[in-house]
Amino acid sequence: MTTIGIIGSGNIGGTLAKLFAAQGHDVVISNSRGPETLADLVEEIGGTARAATAAEAAEAGELVVVSIPFLAVGSVPVEPLAGKVVIDTNNYYWERDGHAVDIDEGRTTPSEVLQSHLPTSYVVKLFNAIQSTHLLTQGKPAGTDGRRALPLAGDDEGAKATVAALTDEIGYDVVDAGPLAEGWRFDRDQPAYGPEVDAAGLRELLEQATRASASA
Repeated sequence: MTTIGIIGSGNIGGTLAKLFAAQGHDVVISNSRGPETLADLVEEIGGTARAATAAEAAEAGELVVVSIPFLAVGSVPVEPLAGKVVIDTNNYYWERDGHAVDIDEGRTTPSEVLQSHLPTSYVVKLFNAIQSTHLLTQGKPAGTDGRRALPLAGDDEGAKATVAALTDEIGYDVVDAGPLAEGWRFDRDQPAYGPEVDAAGLRELLEQATRASASA
């Protein structure tokens, strides 16, 4: 059993809280509006789930999920996450977040921005490329033919292995796309963003990704 902190309890964060709790993990959930606004979600999850502030969720979690709009990554607590594995589910949508030129021009990726903000954490990009309704309902036991696979990226092999094991628990295979710098391969508008495919199919789609060239 692991205590998992959730920073951002919207569609993906709230769904992950439910799935992890169903596997027997303790979940500590937070949002930007305050713990008192999470009473209904805590009741729905049941078990040992509890609401907290973002800083408290970061402190309590042995592993922490960050599931907030990209424009808010600067608000993620830094010190409580030192040395911890952090799952980044975020997507960069310039229409909502404003333009980040270094991302637009291929010099960095959204998860690398979060990693820069959390220099002593181990960021793994995952769960950004699946709809929350699918995440909740499409999980299948390990070994099931056609089991859906999700892409991940990260710079630390141990962190990726930890996250892959949790993902297997909730019903999904993973395909390692490489370091965080390769996370663009399953960002918005890429072939690997959102497809309902198995591991073999996902590997093919990751290879088909194209991006803007970095400026000199």
